[in-house]
Amino acid sequence: MSRRAVLWIAFALVHLGVAWLGFVMPNEPMGDVYRVYEPWSAQALTGGGIVGIDSTWVYPQLALVPMVLTQVVAALVGSYTVAWAVLVVLMDAVAFAVLVGRGRSTGRSVAAWFWLAAIALLGPVGIYRLDGFTVPVVILASLWIIGRPWVASLLLAAVTWMKVWPAAVLAAAVIAARRRGALVGGAVVVSALTLAAVGAAGGMASAFGFISDQTTRGLQVEAPVSMPYLWGALLRLDGFWVYYSTDLLTFQVTGTEIDTVIAAMTPLLIIAVGAVAVLGAVQAVRGVRFITLFPTLALALVTGFIVFNKVGSPQYLGWLIPPVVIGLVLDRAAWFAPAGLALGAAFLTQLVYPVLYADILYPAPLAVTLLTVRNLVIVALFAWMVVRLARLHPHVRARAALLHPIP
Repeated sequence: MSRRAVLWIAFALVHLGVAWLGFVMPNEPMGDVYRVYEPWSAQALTGGGIVGIDSTWVYPQLALVPMVLTQVVAALVGSYTVAWAVLVVLMDAVAFAVLVGRGRSTGRSVAAWFWLAAIALLGPVGIYRLDGFTVPVVILASLWIIGRPWVASLLLAAVTWMKVWPAAVLAAAVIAARRRGALVGGAVVVSALTLAAVGAAGGMASAFGFISDQTTRGLQVEAPVSMPYLWGALLRLDGFWVYYSTDLLTFQVTGTEIDTVIAAMTPLLIIAVGAVAVLGAVQAVRGVRFITLFPTLALALVTGFIVFNKVGSPQYLGWLIPPVVIGLVLDRAAWFAPAGLALGAAFLTQLVYPVLYADILYPAPLAVTLLTVRNLVIVALFAWMVVRLARLHPHVRARAALLHPIP
């Protein structure tokens, strides 16, 4: 049996297993699909109002596209939740086919095994969230940045208008690549078309509502910055507790000086991510090659998005997958250790959510400790990538052909 055949068998088993776990694990890991995605898309299709157009929305406007597509698939399979899993698996399959290709690249095989392991260790939340749709698109685009920059840019810009995080990968590509015009041009085209459609629908007042929602929301319980407050709730300190936000449908924390911390986090996120981007730009000017610079800068920016974010949803761990996949394709020896750290963080995330999530909401020592360790791992990965980024040398070479498009 060929290497590719084994990979595809593993692909099928991992996806079937993780999709099934969504229905049997505690705390509804697929709850967002039928509680919010299905009603939002049904409302848009039946004339009840379009989120992001008729009202501000937590997501950018194109996030509604996969939700509506799932309604089409649901008409065939009879269940919106099952249809969502089918759509995500199909997207994974497209990117996986391009990653595995028709060649015998060991780096691509290792990257493929890492991706499957990450899906298994992160669990159902990696499939039953909007992020699960965007991850394979980002992987596909990242594989095409050198050979098909316009296509890569269009894809990255499109998923950025679904979830903001792919902007980190797009920014890394623009900084590290030589054909910046194509990458910027694709993003401008998608953004212009999206805003034109929003304006034509009468929704310009809500066009950037996802940004204002981010700046005004509180500290989500799983976010790294929330750990002191979660420990305060665990230790029953006066004024510290976990509560449910009915506006944002998330669990948040509160405690001493919480408003000051909330106000500081968005500027801190902008400063931290901006500083990493500037460091990446300096390295690009120094002549560090794209194939060395891009995966390191992308992972540094993505982990920065997580570390300094007021939101800490478990599906965010899926964001680590594309940069590590590309890193393994290019230089597997240099990326084995970061890949291992990312897999460890994914496994800890699944233990926290959905397995022990009740013990986060009503804080218990084991669950809070595991979440704290998970967050420390992400902080460590961010610091590691920043240090690696600073230490990159212009003379370091990697195998550029591995990112050329497969015919």
